[in-house]
Amino acid sequence: MTRFRPSDQRALTEIVQAAVAEEEPLEVIAGGSKRGLGRPIQVPHILDVSAFSGISAYEPEELVLTAGAATPLAEIERVLAAAGQMLAFEPPDWRELLGSEAAASTLGGTIAANLAGPRRVRQGAARDHFLGFHGVSGRGEAFKAGGRVVKNVTGYDLCKLLAGSHGTLAVLTEVTVKVLPRAEAARSVALHRLDDAAALRAMTAALGSPHEVSGAAHLPKGENGAGAPLTLLRLEGPEPSVKARAAALRQELAGAGAVEELGDGESARLWTAVRDVSPLAAPRDRAVWRVSVPPSAGPALATGVARAVDVDYFFDWGGGLVWLAVKGAEDGGAAEIRARVAPSGGHATLIRAPDALRLAVPVFQPLPSSLAMLTARVKDGFDPKRILNRGRMYPEL
Repeated sequence: MTRFRPSDQRALTEIVQAAVAEEEPLEVIAGGSKRGLGRPIQVPHILDVSAFSGISAYEPEELVLTAGAATPLAEIERVLAAAGQMLAFEPPDWRELLGSEAAASTLGGTIAANLAGPRRVRQGAARDHFLGFHGVSGRGEAFKAGGRVVKNVTGYDLCKLLAGSHGTLAVLTEVTVKVLPRAEAARSVALHRLDDAAALRAMTAALGSPHEVSGAAHLPKGENGAGAPLTLLRLEGPEPSVKARAAALRQELAGAGAVEELGDGESARLWTAVRDVSPLAAPRDRAVWRVSVPPSAGPALATGVARAVDVDYFFDWGGGLVWLAVKGAEDGGAAEIRARVAPSGGHATLIRAPDALRLAVPVFQPLPSSLAMLTARVKDGFDPKRILNRGRMYPEL
C-alpha cells in the first residue's frame, strides 16, 4: 500500500489527477481519529493530508477563523478559549468510543463528518457554522467555495454539500468557520429518577420555555451506566442571567420530581460525557448506533429495541438523538433498529462495530431509490471515477 503525503495543494492536485488517470482509489486521512466511521475502505493507496495544518487567519472581532483542514481541534480550541470564544456546535471527541485515542481529531474531519454535540438543539450542526473552504475534487481539480462572511450568497452553497460527505466528494485543504463568544457561566438543572416518558416531558417543556436551554439529555442508567436515571438541562450565558433562568426552570419543573442545580464544573463534566458518548464507550464489543428521530418517538424506539435485543441507551437533543449500544445480536441490532426507525422517518447510523459487521449491514440509513439516484449524480459531478474514499458511505460510491 502506497502512502502519499502532499505538502501543498499543487502536489495534492497532481496526486489525485494521477489516481484518476490510473483509476486507483485513495483513502483520505488526516489525524485518523475517525477512520473507523463508515464502511471500511478497501483501496490500494492512502492520501495523508496531515501537512495541511495550522491556523492561517483568525479575527476574533469578526467571529471568523480559517485553518488548514488537518489542524487539530485541540489547537483551535486553545486559541479560541484564549480569546473567550468557541466552536458553538460543540464538536464531539469520539476517540474513546472508536478506540482511536492515539489519533488527533481535526477540524476538516469534524466538518466532513458534520459532527455536533449537545448544543446542536440551540446552535445547529457543524454545517451551519461552515463558511468556506479550499479543496481538490475527485476529478483532480482545485476549487474553493464560500468565504469569510456569514451572509455569502455567491453561487451554490457547496459547504452544505461537503459537510457530512465523509471525504467522498473532495479533499478539504482549508476550512473557514464561524465562531461565537464563550458563555460566561454554565449551570445544569438535574432531575433524578425519571422514567423515559417523564424525562421526555421535562426536556420538551424546558426546550419550549423562554429559558434558552442549550442542552437536554436523559441518562436512564446515570452517567456511568450503572446508576439511577439522570436528566440534564443546561443553561449558558452571563452569570446573573444563568442564575435567574436556572432558578425559574427549577421552580417550573418542581413537580417532575427531585430537582438539583449543578455548578459550572460539575455541569461541564457531565456534558462532556454526553457529548463524547462516554456512558456507552465501554465495553467495546458492543455495536453502537446513533439514531435520529422526532423526540416524541425516542422513548418508544429505545424500549422497543430493548425488548428484542440486549441494549443500553441514552437520549440527547431533547430526545431527538438516541444512542444505542447493542450486545450479542448477530447483525448488531440492525434489523430491529431500522424497522423501528422507519415509521418515524428518522435515520440510524452504525457508529462502532467490527469491520466485518460494517461491511455486512448498511452503516448509513439506506436511501430510497430517488435519493440514491441523486446521490450518485452528485458523486458523478465531483468524483466520476470514484477515487476518493470509495465505499465509505455506500458501496461503489
